[in-house]
Amino acid sequence: MARATVHPDHQCISSEDIQGTEVYGADGKNIGEIDHLIIDKMSGRVAYAVMSFGGFVGLGHSHYPIPWGALTYDTSVDGFRTKITEQQLRDAPEFSDDSWQDRDWETRTHRYYGTPTYWEGRGAYDARRRTEISNRECQLS
Repeated sequence: MARATVHPDHQCISSEDIQGTEVYGADGKNIGEIDHLIIDKMSGRVAYAVMSFGGFVGLGHSHYPIPWGALTYDTSVDGFRTKITEQQLRDAPEFSDDSWQDRDWETRTHRYYGTPTYWEGRGAYDARRRTEISNRECQLS
């Protein structure tokens, strides 16, 4: 049973209740579960959900931080949906414990997954994407 449904009528949820919630990938198949969350201390925003997948009986599983903005809660599956595939997780920018202090790693990770950074917000992300697309079109001309 997904833990994220403990209080289905509430907008807010305890991070404890999110742990263990299933994540469904681009093809609708289960690709893992939420192991824990990473929260920006200054803003209080959830920055990443660290997904766990693979392994057997809790051994040998891998952890992958994905931007919180890449997940959408879906009540019909009592879990999160994402457009991310298992292969994208495996090919994601390499992660180490020092990555949390590396804004370049965070920027690359958000771009890789196609999500706005948690420190910029959606408007800045949309403007940056329009500029990148425009620059690419100019280079092709």
